[in-house]
Amino acid sequence: MKRALFITLNEVKLYLQDKGDLAFGLLLPILTFALMYGAFGGQTLFKATASIVDEDKGAYSQQLIKSIDSVDGISVDVMSAKEADTKLDRSDLLMVLFIPAGFSDNLTPGGQAELVFKQRGNGGTEGQILASIIRGEAENINQEFQARHLVAANLAGTGISDAAIVPMVQDYLTQERQQPAVSVSQVTTGGKPDFVNQYLPGIVTMYVLFALSLSSTTIVEERRRGTLERLLTTRLSIGELFLGKFLSNIARGFVQTLILLILAYAVFQMFTPLSFLAAMVITLLFTAAAGAIGLIVAAISHTERAASWVGVVVTMFMTMMGGTFFTIAKGSVLDTLSKISLNTYANRAYRTIISSGGSLGQAWQPLLVLAGVVIVGLIISRMVFKPVAGK
Repeated sequence: MKRALFITLNEVKLYLQDKGDLAFGLLLPILTFALMYGAFGGQTLFKATASIVDEDKGAYSQQLIKSIDSVDGISVDVMSAKEADTKLDRSDLLMVLFIPAGFSDNLTPGGQAELVFKQRGNGGTEGQILASIIRGEAENINQEFQARHLVAANLAGTGISDAAIVPMVQDYLTQERQQPAVSVSQVTTGGKPDFVNQYLPGIVTMYVLFALSLSSTTIVEERRRGTLERLLTTRLSIGELFLGKFLSNIARGFVQTLILLILAYAVFQMFTPLSFLAAMVITLLFTAAAGAIGLIVAAISHTERAASWVGVVVTMFMTMMGGTFFTIAKGSVLDTLSKISLNTYANRAYRTIISSGGSLGQAWQPLLVLAGVVIVGLIISRMVFKPVAGK
C-alpha cells in the first residue's frame, strides 16, 4: 500500500509541475465557462432584429417601423423586397415583415390595411416571438384609429373639426401609454445563478473526464517504452502498480475539481461550508469512476493515438448525453442513452447540492450509481490492466 501511495504522490507532483496539464485542466474549463457566461449568462432580455420590407413608405408605415424599433431589445433592418426574397430563399432569414404599398392610404380614410409575414417553415422561435411583438405594435396603431373614429362619430354635428379631434385623441392615448391603468413590471430573480448552476458542474465534469481519459495515453506510452515493466523488476507488485495508477487518477481529478470549485465559490458564492464538503464527496466518487474508465481505455488501446481517440469519444458522448449543454426530455431516446453517462449522475448530484440546497441524502440515487460504477469499473480495470505490452 505504501508503494502504491508513493506512485500516487509522484504522479500528482508531476501533474502540478506540468504547465501543459495544468493549463488544460484548469485554464481551459475556466475560459470555456467565461465565454459561455459572457455570451449567455447576463442576457435576460429578448434581443432580435426585425427584417422589414417597406413598400408603402407612407406616414403610417414609418410610424409602425418606429414603434417596432422602440421596443426594448428589438432592432430594425429595412431592406428591399428583392433582398428579402433572396435571403429567405437562402435561409439567411426565416421571417420578414412586408408592409404592402397603399398601407397608409388605406388607413387614412378609416379603411383596412394588411401586413404580410413571409417565412420559411414556422419562422423559427425567434421569428415567432418577433411576429407576436409586431402584431402587438400594429394593434396599438389599430386601437388609435378606432379611438379616433369613435370620437369623431360621437362628435358628429357638433362643429368640431377632425383637425382638432386627432391631436386631442393622440394626447389622451399618449397619457394612457405613459400611465396605463394596468401596468406590468418584470422582476428577474436568479438569472445569473441559474446559468452557473446549469453549466458549471457540466463543464467541470467534462474537463475532469477529458483529463482522466486522456491520461490513459500516458499509461500506454509507459507500457510501450517498458517503463511499467521496469517498475515490476523492483519489489513493486502488479497489484500495487495498478492501485498506484488508480489512486493517482483519483488524486489528479480531485485536485483539479477542488481548485475549480474553490474558484467558483470565491467568484459566485455558490456554496456553504457544508455544501462544499458534500460537493467534495461527489467529486471523489466521480473521479474514482472516471479513473477506472481511464484505466480500461488504457488497457484496450495498443497505441497512444488509439487511447487518445477513445478517450475523446467517450468523454464527448458522456458530456453530451449528461445534459451539460441542453436539457434532455424525459422518456426520449436521448434520455435512455443518458443513463449510461457518468456525467448525468455527477451533474444531477452537483445540482441537487448547489441549485436546490439539498443534502447528500437527497442525492443518494446518483451517488449510488457512481459508487456502483466505481466498484464494477475497479474490478474490470484490474482484470484487463496490462503493465507489459502483449500481456
